[in-house]
Amino acid sequence: MKIWGKLWKDNHLLTDTVVTEESEDTRTHKIFRLLDEICLHFDLGRPIWLDKNIREFKAHSKTRFYQDSFVEEISFDCLEIQVLEE
Repeated sequence: MKIWGKLWKDNHLLTDTVVTEESEDTRTHKIFRLLDEICLHFDLGRPIWLDKNIREFKAHSKTRFYQDSFVEEISFDCLEIQVLEE
């Protein structure tokens, strides 16, 4: 599985990264591990999955985490994750 993580501010892409998980684990476990890797890369705390994030991710394999998903203050508008390859 491959996930693309992007930080957005004022509709501009600030930075991005692609992370890969090759294990035979469940899709959910892979996504959580890859999100942890993305957050580590960007030096962020792990966001909280709100109901809207879960719905978006199930429907489109993509979601955006805004300030309401983070405990600490963020310097960007949102963190977007998108599945590139399963």
